[in-house]
Amino acid sequence: MSGRSIGHCGGQTRLTVAALLLAVLAAPYAHAGLFDDDEARRQVKDLTIKTNERLDTIAKGQIELANQIQTLRDENSRLRGQVETLSYELDAAKKRQQDFYVDLDGRLRKLEPQTTPSADAKPADESKPAVEAPKKVVSDPAAETREYEAALNLFRANRFKEAAAAFEAFARAHPDSTLTPSAYYWLGNAHYSLRDCKKAIDAHRLLPSKWPAHAKAPDALLNIATCQQELADAKGAKATLETLVARYPDSAAASTAKQRLKK
Repeated sequence: MSGRSIGHCGGQTRLTVAALLLAVLAAPYAHAGLFDDDEARRQVKDLTIKTNERLDTIAKGQIELANQIQTLRDENSRLRGQVETLSYELDAAKKRQQDFYVDLDGRLRKLEPQTTPSADAKPADESKPAVEAPKKVVSDPAAETREYEAALNLFRANRFKEAAAAFEAFARAHPDSTLTPSAYYWLGNAHYSLRDCKKAIDAHRLLPSKWPAHAKAPDALLNIATCQQELADAKGAKATLETLVARYPDSAAASTAKQRLKK
């Protein structure tokens, strides 16, 4: 074999060895690159899973919150309906109470004596000089009844301010009328409906003080106690109820007063 052939073979051997060395040196880097890709994929997968879990949790929370909001809305609507129902029932109860008292007032007035001129009045002695008697306004029971009914109709129509003015005007114009005690009673009720308890008490107090035998006197005392209670005067209310029971023990108002005193 010539020297040229030997040299050629040696060169090929060196190239092969170099190639093998390069392959051995490059193998770890290729494996490392493949490992990095798998780790990245695993991390991305884990992140995706965690993100989906968080989204599911948020979605469930939103659904639960929406359900709670809807529940609160339904409860609010239910309560609003109850308030409207109670308001209607309260107004109806007030109307029934007013109608009851108005009807009772009419029945009581039928039992009240009417003022008429005395048939036993002695004629004046013509032999004596006439003395001018003080002028007295002649009452007209029919006109008084019309005025009283007009005021009562205002109260019945829930026109309490106008009713109060009408009853007060009637009481001033007819202080000696048999209807005046009832006028003061309804005047007190009108003021109470206007949420003016002080004026209501002033009007109601006139019945037991000036007309203690009047049929509405016990109810007037009961109304006074109610106003005192609303004015946070518990001591005064208790004293009024005790007075009612003592003065009018057999009245319906006294029965109510006894129940209140037990509380």
